[in-house]
Amino acid sequence: MSQSFTTSVTKPMDGTMGNMTLMPSKTDVLEDAAVADGQRVVSRIVRRLIPFLCLLFIVNYLDRTNVGMAKLRMLGDTGITEKQYGLAAAIFFIGYFVFEVPSNLIMERVGARIWMTRIMVTWGLISAGMMFVHSAASFYWLRFLLGVAEAGFFPGIVLYLTYWIPSKQRSAVLAAFLTATAVSGIVGNPLAGVLMKMDGIANLRGWQWLFLIEGMAPVALGIATLALLPDRPANAKWLSDDDRAWLASELSRETRHSEHHVQQLAHAVADARLWLLSVIYFMLIMGLYGFIYWLPSIIKSVTEASDLKIGFLSAIPCTVAAVTMVIIGRHSDRHNERRCHVATTAIVAALGVTLVSRCHSMSTVMPALCFASIGIWGSLGPFWALATRFLRGTAAAAGIAIVNSIGALAGFVAPYAIGWVKQATGGFAGLLVVAAALVCGAILVLCVPRDVDRAEAPL
Repeated sequence: MSQSFTTSVTKPMDGTMGNMTLMPSKTDVLEDAAVADGQRVVSRIVRRLIPFLCLLFIVNYLDRTNVGMAKLRMLGDTGITEKQYGLAAAIFFIGYFVFEVPSNLIMERVGARIWMTRIMVTWGLISAGMMFVHSAASFYWLRFLLGVAEAGFFPGIVLYLTYWIPSKQRSAVLAAFLTATAVSGIVGNPLAGVLMKMDGIANLRGWQWLFLIEGMAPVALGIATLALLPDRPANAKWLSDDDRAWLASELSRETRHSEHHVQQLAHAVADARLWLLSVIYFMLIMGLYGFIYWLPSIIKSVTEASDLKIGFLSAIPCTVAAVTMVIIGRHSDRHNERRCHVATTAIVAALGVTLVSRCHSMSTVMPALCFASIGIWGSLGPFWALATRFLRGTAAAAGIAIVNSIGALAGFVAPYAIGWVKQATGGFAGLLVVAAALVCGAILVLCVPRDVDRAEAPL
């Protein structure tokens, strides 16, 4: 904001020079009013959308990752090995990868409400069907189909938020939304522990109840989405005409004044920055899914606690992540900087994961897990604020999906690598592969051109 002032000189009745005062100019007053008005609009949008979107994403992550808690009993009941579990957990991401881009392009065409409802209903039914797993083959197929059903959900939400949130406020908002991944661990693992205590009711095992009950939640929420989620700001009755006009003007200004935005899909695919961001995200997601899918097993390896207690212990690192990722996202927005925030948090994550691989008692494992969680989750908000800065329109729909789908392949590599090493050695040395990937991600993000990370042009 400019700092120009007008000088006002007051002359007293006796003709002597009076006090000289500095008054803000009309331009300053108008700019301050515009900033305050913009903050009010964004705050209203955040209050109306983010809680519901977070709820959807929490349920999404519960159904994607509850297999980590189910594993504690399911493997013994079905004869599935550690290596087969790692492969099944990973196969989810093959289906996810293949259908990610088509799903996001369809959402751009038909609208968020209808497509998100389709995604949630189908993934809920397939997740509930996981209760029928009886062999490695059935486990593989259901995990693949679950990936197909969920494809497009997360990148669809990221794309959806670009319709509503200007880029300069996006890191904090994305970080707030992405706390759902940590909150799912806070809520999901203890909840899974409770549901698994239903063992024997109606001749079902506890892990079968876990899949059945948690699979029904997205079906109900999918139906609710039709009534609660507006497709675009123009459809939001809770925004005034002035609010819609301000938002449309701000988003249009960002596109008009920014040289690094890519509008057409063909240009986006040919842009090296898109593929660099995709590789960076792959490295970051190695840490996230290596952590999520093996967290209960890591804790179980150092304690004789019950499944319920393991669920509550697993919530501790996730609680730390939920708090710190919002702080990191706000700090990134305040300084309008993404690259160094991502690099720093990735290094923190790598150090934490390395420490976890070397710890053999609860007193050392838990602090290491908390330290790793700060870096793993803290990188996500700044990364997606960076990735969404230069994509618009169809390019955004496909580009965001490309970045996320390539990142999703890390969800295939990390669980399988850790499971393979664990079966071969009995330990968690596979985490060192995850740590190395995080270091590579930290180095590569600093190769992103600075102009992608620059502030938008002023009004």
